[in-house]
Amino acid sequence: MKATAEALPVTVPSEKSFFSLISDLVKARLTVLVLLTTLVGLYLGIQGPMDYLLMIHTLLGTGLVAGGASALNQLIERDHDALMPRTASRPLPSGRMTPEAVLVFGAVISSAGLVYLTLAVNPLTSFLGALTLMSYLFVYTPLKRVTTLNTVIGAIPGALPPLMGWTAARGQISGEGWALFAILFFWQLPHFLAIAWMYRDEYARAGYAMLPVVDPDGQRTSRQAVCHTLGLLPVSLFPFLFKMVGPVYCMGALILGFVFLGFAIAFAREMTRVRARQLFYASILYLPLLLGLMVLDKIKNY
Repeated sequence: MKATAEALPVTVPSEKSFFSLISDLVKARLTVLVLLTTLVGLYLGIQGPMDYLLMIHTLLGTGLVAGGASALNQLIERDHDALMPRTASRPLPSGRMTPEAVLVFGAVISSAGLVYLTLAVNPLTSFLGALTLMSYLFVYTPLKRVTTLNTVIGAIPGALPPLMGWTAARGQISGEGWALFAILFFWQLPHFLAIAWMYRDEYARAGYAMLPVVDPDGQRTSRQAVCHTLGLLPVSLFPFLFKMVGPVYCMGALILGFVFLGFAIAFAREMTRVRARQLFYASILYLPLLLGLMVLDKIKNY
């Protein structure tokens, strides 16, 4: 599938602040989500009082890697971003930055983040950061134009940050860290299916092989949205099974999970943009509430 449509004309404010430019380049909201999930993994992995210096080192290094990955992703996808109204105002398609500048910026800060994690945290966390960076840029990004499985594949690098937080605290990978990985993995699938359904015409214009693009009646999309949300229910209980959290979290996770599932079922019954948007917002609320429950109900291990 090739993008053959003409780039959209973009109207960009002539005086956008440097902060706003960098915020767009590093996808600030996505980076904040990465840092939030990393922080939860770190907090749950810490045995004893919170090590605030370790927290700063971990978040700084992870933030640099995440921001660099977002910048380099935009470099790779700049021609396709120009074809979609929701991405046409990004720094590269809008002409606010040159490809050369983005390449240098992304490469420097992501490399600096990996080196920083190695020196200030531990090599394992840095390795996971490198794995996230490489799989995001060189596996998921090109596959977005090749196969509808790109969403599942892309959920792997998207689920690694909490595991990075866990390894920052423990220095090793264990079942508890994989439990956090699994939650983020399953959560991403209905979240991104909702986005892809809302913007399927734009994805088709840009040549992306998203499932809703090749599934006009929505049967496969709705089935996957429900199945993945249903799968998230037992997966969300893994932290309780690993004795990372107590019964309050368990009860809250079940309530949140059934509410989230209800939105997925409503979307499956009525495949409209409105229902997709409701599912999207439900996913946005679900994750921080679930992570908040983990933090509040952590079983202390001093």
